[in-house]
Order: sequence, then C-alpha cells, then structure tokens
Amino acid sequence: MKSMYDVIIAGGGPAGSYTAYRLAEQGHSVLVLERHRRAGEAVCCTGIIGRECADVFGIGDEVILRQANGASLYSPAGTLLHVQRDKPQACILDRAAFDAAMAERARSAGADFRFECRVTDIVAGTGGVTVQVSCRGTGETLQTKATVVATGFTPGLLRRLGLGDFKDYTVGAQAEVAAPGCEEVEVYFGDMAPGFFGWIVPTSPPMARVGLMCRRKPGYYLKNWMAQLAVEGKIASAEADIRYGGIPLKPLPRSYGERMLVVGDAAGQVKPTSGGGIYYGLIGAELAAATLHDALADGDLSAKRLSRYEREWRKKLGRELRVGYWARKLYEHIGNRRVDRLFEMVKSRGIDRAMLGMEDLSFDWHSRTILTLAKRQVAVQAMNLLKLPLRVAGFDRQRGK
Repeated sequence: MKSMYDVIIAGGGPAGSYTAYRLAEQGHSVLVLERHRRAGEAVCCTGIIGRECADVFGIGDEVILRQANGASLYSPAGTLLHVQRDKPQACILDRAAFDAAMAERARSAGADFRFECRVTDIVAGTGGVTVQVSCRGTGETLQTKATVVATGFTPGLLRRLGLGDFKDYTVGAQAEVAAPGCEEVEVYFGDMAPGFFGWIVPTSPPMARVGLMCRRKPGYYLKNWMAQLAVEGKIASAEADIRYGGIPLKPLPRSYGERMLVVGDAAGQVKPTSGGGIYYGLIGAELAAATLHDALADGDLSAKRLSRYEREWRKKLGRELRVGYWARKLYEHIGNRRVDRLFEMVKSRGIDRAMLGMEDLSFDWHSRTILTLAKRQVAVQAMNLLKLPLRVAGFDRQRGK
C-alpha cells in the first residue's frame, strides 16, 4: 500500500467506484475503502435504472436481469393504470453483480480497494488529509491529498465532517421473495406505505423484489403488506429477510470542504420522487472526478476551488431535485381519497395516453414530465377540482402558465 494516495474514497458503491475509475484512468493513485466484505453486499436498492443511464455509463448486459417497457400502477382503491411503450424504458440490475463490475472497472484502471474497512474520521490539514479507519476491528491512520465521501446515507459521519444535516429523508425496506407470475413492475399507492408507495419488481424468475418507503416503521408496514400479498397469491410467502436503507429526499447543504468532495446518496443526489440514486450518483461521480483531476493538476485542493463541483452538479441536477421534491410533498399532502380521484381522472380523460405520447416523458428526468403535464389544461382542471396547490418553477395554476 502506498504511503500517500492522491485520493482516498470512502465507500465502494457505484458512485465511489466510478469516481475511482475516472481518477485512476487519468493517472491518479486512488484507494477505495469499503466497510463490507465485498462490493454489493447488503444493498437495499430496487436496482432499476433508465435505459439512458445504462447507455451513458456503459452498463453491460451481464449485470442486467431484465428490461422493462412499462409498469402497472395501483391506486389505494385498486384502480389500475397500465403504462407501456414499445421500447424498453428501464433496466433491472443484479445489484451485487453491478457493484462488483463497477469496482472491477476501477481496479482495472489501477485503483486499489480494501474491504471491511470503515472510515471513522477525516481531518484535512495544510499538507494533506488524515483518514482514520477501522479495518476488521483494528484502527489505522492513512494519508492522502484529497478525499471523496461516497458512504451512502450516513448522516452521523457527514455531520462530524461539518457538512450539515439532511433536511428531509425517508427509509426504504425491501425483501427478495418468490413471486410466480410477476412479469412487470408493479407500483402500489395507499396505506401499505403512508405518504409513499410500495413496489414489486421482477428479477430472475420466479423471484422479485418487494419493498416500500415510509417515514416510520418501514419494517412493520412491509411485513404487513407482504402478508397481504401472500394471502392474495401475489407472492409465495411473507417470510423473508428485510433490508433497510436511509434515502435522502433533499440534498446535503454542502457537498465539498477542504480537500473533500461528497458524491451519490451521501450528497443527496437522489430522485425525490422515486428514491432512485444510481444515475444521479454516477453523474455526481463524473463531475467530482473531473473537479479533482483539475485541482490535483493545479495543486489547489482548497474548499474554494472544490466548490466548483457543487455548482456543476446543482446546475445539472438542481431543477430535477427541486421539482421532484415539490411533487413528493404534494403527494404526501393529498391523501388516499384524492389519489383515487386523480387515478380516475387520468383514466377517464385520457391523461395516461397523453403522457405516453409526450416526448419529454423520461424515466430519469422527472421534472420534464411533471412540468409538461402540469401545464396541460386537463391537469390544471383536475388540480383545481381537487383544490390542490400547483405552484412550482414559475407555474401559475390560475393562468395555466
């Protein structure tokens, strides 16, 4: 192991590994520290990415379990909306294989990895950074020129590093179960996940991922829902190991510091509408690597210099996060009865068919869909009828502008 690396990355998930890959590819010495025994272990993630993400970041078919053209959406009362397009819109990943492939890409480019190593503290000084690590229960001190925090939702560590607190977050719970006959993504709204939603995502037949998000007692709600699904014959059994994960709904107040950047879920680069973080995290990783490459070349790793990273990723993702969060809070506000009425309106007025014809409809860029749909007169009428607030990104409900 080197006496001092150019960059030490805390976290070997997709965002951390991709940052390592891009930096190592450009000739920098990089060490990735991952707290689990291997990449992809103990991941609580649905593993759905858009086709665009797979194409942009070269995600190969070997880690894609299946592709999805559409999904079935169920209202609290059971009203079904089926949305489908001719071409695949999303890919369902083998998360363990995907994480391992991303780590191997970084290793092939020259990055070093150490597993079962948890970063406990990071202290920046004038000549470098001291990283405190617990590796298999033994404390170590490592030196580096710069650090990247890619540890996922770890508010305690981020708070200690002086980067602030997440202003809003939720918790996801998920289990792998046998679900014979499940051939497409199913999304459920209602009391099984108050204020949020549940999902059944088919993987390798007959298996599927069943999960939900909610602000409190996610395990309680998921167990109850799985018991109901088992009675209905949707899944073979409600007995399954449940994994949990925190999901930021708003970004971290600051994603940079002296000799330090934060990427992925750790920075809150997550879709507030769905909780998906892979694509946005990879975009953040790309920008973080570019910022560090230039800063290392110039010998300037100050917070002022590294603040360029935050400006760049907020320029790229800021509107998505703002509009998505508005939509998220609106959904939490309206309640089951209004959700049922919206489903009925969407079906009766052909809004679902109109959405499928929208060029801006995207699996990854939700603000385009939200704003385009919000400005359609039929949606304005529905919002007025239900007395819902509809002011976002300059949109005026009364004028439809």
